[in-house]
Amino acid sequence: MFNVLLPHVFYLIILMVIIAFVTVIVKQKAQLEQTYPYEAQQHLFSPAERSFLAVLEQAVNDRCRFMGKVRLADIVKVKNGLNRSAWQNAFNKIQSRHVDIVACDPATLGIRFVIELDDSTHNQPKRQGRDRFVDYALAAAGIPVVHVKAKESYSPQEVQG
Repeated sequence: MFNVLLPHVFYLIILMVIIAFVTVIVKQKAQLEQTYPYEAQQHLFSPAERSFLAVLEQAVNDRCRFMGKVRLADIVKVKNGLNRSAWQNAFNKIQSRHVDIVACDPATLGIRFVIELDDSTHNQPKRQGRDRFVDYALAAAGIPVVHVKAKESYSPQEVQG
């Protein structure tokens, strides 16, 4: 009798293991979605930024490399000599701001200049204050910034000028 039931018990145990495994996977997936409510962006750049970058790369050949969406704190740093509170205050102002494009030396990746694409949001007073701060911070660090009016497409002649 035991020999007859053994295969059924074996299949029952396998079925229970599979059900337990699936349950664990489903619970982990649900927990992951609650803990990390993120999804991928479709594109790093807006259509206007992609258009500008493509023409820019074509216009300069290999004379520059371009990095996009660079954090301001990665291209400027707070000067030494400030007390801890002043240093932290200055760093907080640059840590979460980004610039559109950084032009770099192709061999050393040294920073040459920054390009900001100004769309219609740059006409808003709050955004103008942000732009002014970024411009002044870059100027203080000796990094030139070029503002380009954002549009749907660009020509190499516009970019070279």
